[in-house]
Amino acid sequence: MTSYAIFLRGVNVGGITIKMADLRTTLQALPIANVRTILASGNVLADSDLSTAKLKETVEAALRKRFGYDAWVIVLTTDRVAALVEACPYPADDAAMHTYITLASDASALDELSAAAADDDDGEPVRLGPEAIAWKAPVGGTLESAMSKLTSAARYKRTTTTRNLRTLLKLKPS
Repeated sequence: MTSYAIFLRGVNVGGITIKMADLRTTLQALPIANVRTILASGNVLADSDLSTAKLKETVEAALRKRFGYDAWVIVLTTDRVAALVEACPYPADDAAMHTYITLASDASALDELSAAAADDDDGEPVRLGPEAIAWKAPVGGTLESAMSKLTSAARYKRTTTTRNLRTLLKLKPS
């Protein structure tokens, strides 16, 4: 079995509320083992024999059916998440800046985001791999940052989700 991190897009924000106990129950009915939710923002650790692509498809279908919303997820192995965290050049704990990693199921979305944010005062995003870019925003100013505004655009809803680096640190393989 492969250990995966599953990242739900837009859960417990914008009117889509899912209790983590209900999410666990829904996912436990799938060909997934050891389902664990991390925080209340749609971060799941689980093991499965499914491929990454098949797991993504299976989870999205189950979420749509059970919770009745247009569900989109990013699925990465936990080893890959650990490698992305390790590659991040920004600190997890900084008194003035928060570090974020935007994950994508479509590398071209990250290409667009990187190009659009190149002139951001907080610094150009750093590509960590085909599925992730790291960026930072001032404490208290995340929602006003160029990257936050860009990543919230409807065109990226199906393919991206963003997590604070501190959250990703909680998803290390055990």
